[in-house]
Amino acid sequence: MALKATVFKAILNIADMDRHYYADHHLTIARHPSENDERMMARLLAFALNASDSLEFTKGLSTDDEPDLWQKSLSDEIELWIELGLPDESRLRKASNRARKVLLYTYGGRGVPVWWEKNRGKLARFANMTIINLPQDEVEALAQLADRNMNLQINIQDGEVTVSSNDALVTLTPAPLN
Repeated sequence: MALKATVFKAILNIADMDRHYYADHHLTIARHPSENDERMMARLLAFALNASDSLEFTKGLSTDDEPDLWQKSLSDEIELWIELGLPDESRLRKASNRARKVLLYTYGGRGVPVWWEKNRGKLARFANMTIINLPQDEVEALAQLADRNMNLQINIQDGEVTVSSNDALVTLTPAPLN
């Protein structure tokens, strides 16, 4: 029998001073059985960094032809394709051809520089792609905030992200790779 996803509820109070975006989002997140808290919270962070009324989670890990998050136009064109982790170049090529803009949030500590060195040349040709690294120790700290019912305040200013709950505060500094 296949394992089922674990459902998490999150209320995000987002104050993004860099984009002048201020909103509350009530989200239901399905954590795939093979997904850990780090990856799920990285997805939540990617949502907060790109939040809009039309940004949504997809089937993610269980579907090969969908990203972790996307934003579609009213005519169903993919405006924004968001991936997480260290995907194959072929997956990113497909994303670049299908979407107006592609964002990749890498994380994984020592694996990131190895992956980047291997793929840098191939990915440089995609003008619509931005790759941002999430420092591993910061992602690990963020994972500590994971709870089945989360109420998180997220402040973004000058590229720095502060995520706070009732119990803890985590500061992240995403850094562009390209």
